[in-house]
Amino acid sequence: MYTKKKFNPTESELEILQILWSKGQATVREVHEVLEHTKDTGYTTTLKTMQIMTEKGMLERDISSRIHIYKPLVSQEKTQQHFLDKMMGGIFKGSASRLVIGALDHTEVSEKELREIKEYLSQFENRKS
Repeated sequence: MYTKKKFNPTESELEILQILWSKGQATVREVHEVLEHTKDTGYTTTLKTMQIMTEKGMLERDISSRIHIYKPLVSQEKTQQHFLDKMMGGIFKGSASRLVIGALDHTEVSEKELREIKEYLSQFENRKS
């Protein structure tokens, strides 16, 4: 498994992880078919990237049948936390408020999302009291 220090997935690796997180597990062909909708990449590139990710400990490959099935070994939550920590510590100089304000200032936020944010902040304030 990945250690925090070593964990630094590339953009292509993150795209593959997102597909596998949504599917749970998939073959290279299934991952490649999803990638083809958003980028011009070859099957062999997808295969090689997934093999490298397996070597790095990001993916697990089940070779018990003729078709190899891949599944993620890193969770979406831990990956999100890793990048949030990295962004907060770097660009936002440790300020959670700068991060949140920056995200809200430059993003279309639906009424539903605003309600969810307000509910979370309310729950967060109650836990701190």
